[in-house]
Amino acid sequence: MGFVHGADRGFFPLDEELQLLPGSLTPHGHECLVRLSGWVPFEKAVVLFRDCMGIEVSKGMSQRYTEAAGQVYAQRQEEEVEHLEQAAPVAEPGADKIQISADGAMVPLLHGVWAEVRTVVIGEVHARVEKSGESVAQTRNLSYFSRKVSAEVFQRLALAEMHRRGVDQAKAVAAIMDGAEWEQGFTDYHCPTATRILDFPHAAEHVNSIGEALYGEHTPESQAWREGQLHRLKQDGPEELLQELRRLVQEKPGVTVIASHCAYLEKRKGQLQYPQFQAQGWPIGSGIVESGNKLVVEARLKGSGMHWAEQHVNPMLAIRNVICSDRWKEDWPHIERGLRQRTRLRQRTLHQARSALAPENGPPPAAGIDARVLAFALALREQRQVPQKPKVNPWRRFKHGKALYQPTTPAKI
Repeated sequence: MGFVHGADRGFFPLDEELQLLPGSLTPHGHECLVRLSGWVPFEKAVVLFRDCMGIEVSKGMSQRYTEAAGQVYAQRQEEEVEHLEQAAPVAEPGADKIQISADGAMVPLLHGVWAEVRTVVIGEVHARVEKSGESVAQTRNLSYFSRKVSAEVFQRLALAEMHRRGVDQAKAVAAIMDGAEWEQGFTDYHCPTATRILDFPHAAEHVNSIGEALYGEHTPESQAWREGQLHRLKQDGPEELLQELRRLVQEKPGVTVIASHCAYLEKRKGQLQYPQFQAQGWPIGSGIVESGNKLVVEARLKGSGMHWAEQHVNPMLAIRNVICSDRWKEDWPHIERGLRQRTRLRQRTLHQARSALAPENGPPPAAGIDARVLAFALALREQRQVPQKPKVNPWRRFKHGKALYQPTTPAKI
């Protein structure tokens, strides 16, 4: 006597009409779980979801739903990049003045490995305001794009966000970054005519290193020398500072620290024109990407005890970009649509694989069958050929005709 295989899940047409998502939650519940899991760790998201929605879910379910949504959104952005490269449509006009700043942050992976996540922040530069007795420019309406990829891949994938913000249509663009080579290559790729500004705190680090080489670390003399040079740099430009550094290099030829930092600043002289940049209304610091690293990357992916599998980093970053850019209501419908499309594709692949298994004992037909479907069919056949142990019959030891409850004291007649 043989045993019948268990039935697999089927497809109910009403699911498509109601626009249900894969899984056991309603569309609204699915969205809330993913959004909570994008903000806080999965364990806390499960507790908040239970308290707010009254629905009990597992940590694994929270993680699966969030990563699936992130994968869909990341894939959509890649497809958008391919479309932009092929069609080259004209972007919608953005702000008149736009600031872009890029930087990297390290995140912990499994087995003690650390990896760099690159982030670019795009914002609109507004009129200068008084802050702490100083006139500073304000950058608002920030949006973020982050990925754990190489510099070359990152600059290509960022094309969708740059196009969305209309960077190439802005009247003026400033690239305010530190001196990393990959960041300069990013600027060359997207907006080579942008005004390039070396992040002032980054320049201050090089000046501070020279002061400590002259007067010692954390001494009053080195701090006084540094403050004087930085004030001169911000108010008068780099000419007098560089002239002083050249004099120090000649006087102290054996101090390589002074020579190396002087060469670094000399090479970026055009990016040190801070009085001119401030007169043009530009910020002189890349604080938006420093805070972006903390907000987008570190706040969610660098918590206590967190270690990520490499394939899970970019999906989570994609969700974080949507949340931190304040575009959830705009982008979630696209994620929903992508999740339903993935479900239909999976069902279609499964149906084709099952059709390829007929007849059961013969080889699956290769003609007209996609290679991926064919491989899936072969794997499914191998799985079915493994002998399965029949389930235990729960009624096997049922005591027919006997009372299941016997009183301890016989009844008196």
